[in-house]
This record gives sequence, C-alpha cells and structure tokens, in this order.
Amino acid sequence: MALEKTWRWFGRKDSVRLADLKQMGVEGVVTSLHHIPAGEVWPVEEILAVKQEIENHGMRWSVVESLPVSEGIKICSADRSRLIENYRQSLRNLGACGIDTVCYNFMPVLDWARTDLHYKNADGAESMLFDYPTFAAFDIYILKREGARESYPKDIQEKAAGIIAGLSLEQQEELAHNIIIVTQAFIHGVVGEGEDYKKQFLDYLKTYDRIGKEQLRHNLVLFLDDVVPVAEEAGVNLCIHPDDPPFPLLGLPRIAGTVEDIRWILSQCESVANGITFCTGSLSARPDNDLVLMAKEFASRIHFVHLRNTAFLPDHGFYESGHLGGSVDMFAVVKVLLEEQIRRKKVGRKDIRLPFRPDHGLRMLDDYGRRANPGYPLIGRLKGLAEIDGLQTGIERFLIENPDKIN
Repeated sequence: MALEKTWRWFGRKDSVRLADLKQMGVEGVVTSLHHIPAGEVWPVEEILAVKQEIENHGMRWSVVESLPVSEGIKICSADRSRLIENYRQSLRNLGACGIDTVCYNFMPVLDWARTDLHYKNADGAESMLFDYPTFAAFDIYILKREGARESYPKDIQEKAAGIIAGLSLEQQEELAHNIIIVTQAFIHGVVGEGEDYKKQFLDYLKTYDRIGKEQLRHNLVLFLDDVVPVAEEAGVNLCIHPDDPPFPLLGLPRIAGTVEDIRWILSQCESVANGITFCTGSLSARPDNDLVLMAKEFASRIHFVHLRNTAFLPDHGFYESGHLGGSVDMFAVVKVLLEEQIRRKKVGRKDIRLPFRPDHGLRMLDDYGRRANPGYPLIGRLKGLAEIDGLQTGIERFLIENPDKIN
C-alpha cells in the first residue's frame, strides 16, 4: 500500500497495547516521548528504548507526534537559544536512530479546542463537538479574559449570555476543565491540574498580548531557519500540523489554517524537510478550505496525513462525524494522495512511504468500557482505519489498472 497504516499510541500507559495494533494490521506507530517535558532534549537511549519496543512487535516508529515546540520558542522568550539548541539536538538524535518524520505545531497555548467531549450523534455513538457561542461563554464569563467580550460579534455575545445562564456552577467548571486540562494533558499541555489552573492559563495567554499574526509568523520563520538545516542533515522531514480549529480563539493569532497560510509557510523555506501534516479534520472546520485542491497543491510537501471528517454546525461550529461521512470528500482526498505516491515512484524518489492515521474516532460499542484519551477510542478508530484502508485498496488498484486516469 502506498499509504502506510499507522496508529497513534500513547506509550505504556495506553489502554491499547502494541500487540493489539499488530493484530489490527497497523504497520507503523505514531508516538512521542510523553514523559520528557517540552523543551528538554530527547536522549538517544530513550528514543531507542521506545523504537525497540515497537520493532519487537513487528512495526516501525513511523512518525514522532509530536516533538513539542515550547512556548518560549513561539514567543521568543529569554531562554529561546537554549530551547532551540535542545530542539536541534533532539532532531539529530531522532535522525541518528532512523526516525525520519516529525510532526509539530505552532499553535499558541492551546493545541486544540472542543466544547463537548461526549456529543451523541444520531446513531448513539459519541464524538467531539466545537460550539462557538459556548466557547465564547467560557471565555467571557468563566475565564473572564480581559477584552474577551469584544472578541466576538454581537450575536455570539448574546448567545453566550444565554448559554451561561443555563449552566450550573458545576457545569461551568467542567467546561473550563475540559478545555484547559482534559484535552491538553496528554499532549504536553502547558497547564497542569491545580486550584489555580484558570489563572495559570490566563497568564500564558497574556504572554501573547503583543504578538499578533505577523509577529507569530516571524517567530515561525526564525524557528524554521534554525531547525530545518539540522533536520536536512539528520534526514528528518518536519511537518507542521494545521491549527485546530483553524480560526482565532482567545485573542490568539492563528497562522496555519488556510490555503494562504500553508502556501506562505512552505514558501519561507523551500526545503522538502519543511513540510506539512495534512489533517483533513482540522482544515475541514473552515467551509472555505477546499481540501481536494489543497491536497493537489501541496502533495509534494505532505509528509504525514491525519484522516477524519467533520460536519458543520451554525456559528463556526462543527462535530466529528466519523471518517467517511461528513464535509470532506474522503474518496477524492485519498485519490489525490495516492496519485502523488505513484508519481514519486515513477521518478525514482525514495520517500514514497506516506504514513496516515485515522485521526480521532467515534466512541462506540466496547469503547464505553475502556479508558482512553479524548478522541482516541479503540473501536471507533479501528472502524476508521478499516474504512480508509478499504478505500485506498480500491482506489490504488483502479489507478494501477487505469494509469490514464491519474490526474
């Protein structure tokens, strides 16, 4: 298969074992050294220990997701030089261990946001939902961020007021805890558990008071200038993950959510090592993003793929709708990716392996009796993996038998 079947695994504490993945037909593992704090060097011995464990189960460590970019790098704090050198050394160590793909993001403070982690769809399965007025209610009335009200249109302010009036204090606390802690804790979240977690979160937000979109873009270019040459030398491809959701929240700038954003990022450094993670879930949360056209334009710089689907709701809202049904034409996207892999093979390129993973998944069946991180149930992701694997099998065979149909 041109698309390598991978699975995000959260280490030994994950309720899904490596032995389970092998039974499911997974070829590669996507993971991170979750126990090492963001900003610290990943030692060779720690990398090799995880790599060997994966290989002992007949798979490969396909992608690092992620080697986190510290907030100090994003804001160019006083300790930026140390953090950059640590990042560069981690890339060298990963390359020396034979790991060649690193996913990262440049999202300020909050890696991703959802307002409901247990949204029930029509079939009774659970997914995650983002409701913009509810997020505004959190921002204005629970977090009480300075200037929050003015960040939202008048109609969203009015809806937020109605929502907060219907939430008990316990429900308000749950909403804040889910947004700040629950969705972030397993991906190197900046704020930990504690009575003052909302204050800590506000303090992080304030570090961006003078950083708008252009300044954050500038800081990303500084990062790329410093790390891409090292990645090239180490034989590592970097792939930035789009913003999730791909529009501004909490007064923070977003720089990786539109076709113009990605075009700009890739233009700042023409090296193949400066690539993208093509996340259909994140990008599809903007109706003006045409994912098929984006996949075509950026195909040669896509090093890793997240495949999931979303359905739109009013007021910038969306919910995760399963892997095949939703706003994304998954058939067309997968076809574009496979066509690019066939082209790479024809011209003799060595990097024809393209890892994909079924990003997130519906909670269903035995998932209700299992412990899992938000968005990462076993059965729902396995369903998505099987659906996409079947899709690519059919498309790939058709393209091989009908080469004149390759666009």
